[in-house]
Amino acid sequence: MEKKFNRTLVTAALPYANGGVHIGHLAGVYVPADIYVRYLRLKKRDVLFVCGSDEHGVPVTIRARKEGCTPQEVVDRYNKIIRESFEGFGISFDVFGRTTSEVHKKTASDFFRKLYDKGEFVEQESEQYYDEEAHTFLADRYITGECPHCHAEGAYGDQCEKCGTALSPTELINPRSTVSGSKPVLRKTKHWYLPLDKHQKWLEPWITEQHKEWRSNVMGQCKSWFDMGLKPRAVSRDLEWGIPVPVEGAEGKVLYVWFDAPIGYISNTKELLPNDWEKWWKSDDTRLIHFIGKDNIVFHCIVFPAMLKAEGSYILPDNVPANEFLNLEDDKISTSRNWAVWLDEYLKDLPGKQDVLRYVLTANAPETKDNNFTWKDFQARNNNELVAVYGNFVNRALQLTKKYYNGVVPAAGELTDYDRQTIEEFKDVKAEVERLIEGFRFRDAQKEAMNLARIGNKYLADSEPWKVIKTDPERVKTVLNLSLQLVANLAIAFEPFLPFSSEKLRQMLHIDEAQWDRLGATDLLPEGHVLGEPALLFEKIEDSVVEAQVQKLLDTKKANEAANFKAAPVKENIPFEQFEKLDVRVGTVLSCEKVKKSKKLLKFEIADGAENRTIVSGIAQYYQPEDLVGKQVCFVANLAPRTINGIESQGMILSAVNFDDSLSVVTVDRKVVAGSQVG
Repeated sequence: MEKKFNRTLVTAALPYANGGVHIGHLAGVYVPADIYVRYLRLKKRDVLFVCGSDEHGVPVTIRARKEGCTPQEVVDRYNKIIRESFEGFGISFDVFGRTTSEVHKKTASDFFRKLYDKGEFVEQESEQYYDEEAHTFLADRYITGECPHCHAEGAYGDQCEKCGTALSPTELINPRSTVSGSKPVLRKTKHWYLPLDKHQKWLEPWITEQHKEWRSNVMGQCKSWFDMGLKPRAVSRDLEWGIPVPVEGAEGKVLYVWFDAPIGYISNTKELLPNDWEKWWKSDDTRLIHFIGKDNIVFHCIVFPAMLKAEGSYILPDNVPANEFLNLEDDKISTSRNWAVWLDEYLKDLPGKQDVLRYVLTANAPETKDNNFTWKDFQARNNNELVAVYGNFVNRALQLTKKYYNGVVPAAGELTDYDRQTIEEFKDVKAEVERLIEGFRFRDAQKEAMNLARIGNKYLADSEPWKVIKTDPERVKTVLNLSLQLVANLAIAFEPFLPFSSEKLRQMLHIDEAQWDRLGATDLLPEGHVLGEPALLFEKIEDSVVEAQVQKLLDTKKANEAANFKAAPVKENIPFEQFEKLDVRVGTVLSCEKVKKSKKLLKFEIADGAENRTIVSGIAQYYQPEDLVGKQVCFVANLAPRTINGIESQGMILSAVNFDDSLSVVTVDRKVVAGSQVG
């Protein structure tokens, strides 16, 4: 017998407050969660949508140290950016809290203490790296060294960024503290651990047998952890930034951020409903749903349930519809490389186009496997689907009604077989969209909503009211009435997916609210109902707009390459006498032209202070010939002449090779006499 729930508690993964949020976060967690919550609200169900920023942990302290500010200043800044980004995209949280709030600190501290008093933790002593100069134990990210696998320098104590291998600090070759630069030493330290191995006996059947409806990617990751055998996990660490461990003798230790953060769901609920929060977390008739990305599956399916079960009074999650990752232009999104489309920047660069991004990210949702976002696909989906299908149908139906009936809904006459066939096509839309949303298949659900617009477009095109008006005006009334009913259905069907354009469409239809229970009906707009002024729901996105976004990414990639550039090793030493044989001079470029039948070569005429000379140089890809005329360049004057493409070249112009193999001509910073020697 299926369990009956009276309310639904929806949580969305707490974004980490040491940076902004990007399209990967939006696609993986927040848009699907928002679609689900908006749908439940339309169904008049009792639902609570909880989120907040995760504000403790090592990355915050690293950023604060780099920026010369306090960790609190870092999280204050990014909490604001994250909050405003979500508001800009219509993510409709009931509460967006913080893990630095006093309510959270007390909730997390009390949670730990209850488990501690119940004997749910084990104490273990281990050796960890200690910085003797800074007098502090070092978190994994505060230790760098040579990767033992690919031998790249600068690998972190938890992962090598170059080869992607997970590491432990003791594996690093020549480890160094990033705090002081000194070589750390191993020292013993005591911590508390949650013995997940003791919880496996109930966790494994609870997931694999009682929740077979969970997504295959979620189930697969959980099973792999069970197959390896769960191990105790530290719930404390040596760090200054965090919630102090509420136990005597634990000075300098804080709750590990993975333990602290999920309790934020509870504390944020408390902040919103201080007197009524327990029914959302402790009542058997509450359904708990976690929306997360795949990097959080283990924490929300195994670790957090173990914490809740150990405490003893909380409900466990009923489903965890985790998404896979979204790539960007065929490359993994990376905050450290700035390879991302940041939401706060998108809102500035493409104002008023929040729904376009929501639509594209849902259409490309990485629900069971990684997917890819490209700006070209973004443009194509907007122009070919939102504009050409949805927007086109709405605009034609409203404009024709305005033209023929002054914007008043006409009375429908007798229906034809084709009218009935069209009605038959969309009468089940409500049941189908509901089935898909409740199965967490948001991509397919949005496709079903868009199908209404496709049906409408075809119906209008086949019925041709602009032609029939001349011969059978009564027939046009029926066609436009049915078309307008379809438009009204679209305003309801797209409400969970595209809230901004749905509101705009309701204003055009003079409808106050979307009535989900009427979805699929053909009498949403009564005869004589006065419509508002038609306007374009969506606008075409030009090539220049997406080209600017692609260029932004290319500039980022180039900047990353420059930042990671390492100079080639210095060549073998030569005697000074050998260097003296080289005659480098400054010459003035008198003329410059491209060499025929060559993409790389330029032919220079150089004034060298004696007789002018010709030099051929392979820099045509990086300069326009006219830009070099008049410049003073450095060249090797005593290089033996050689013939290049039939031209005798009398020397070599010096160029610097940049990180991307581009060439930059070596010049002088102020004018000198042609023929001046360089030495």
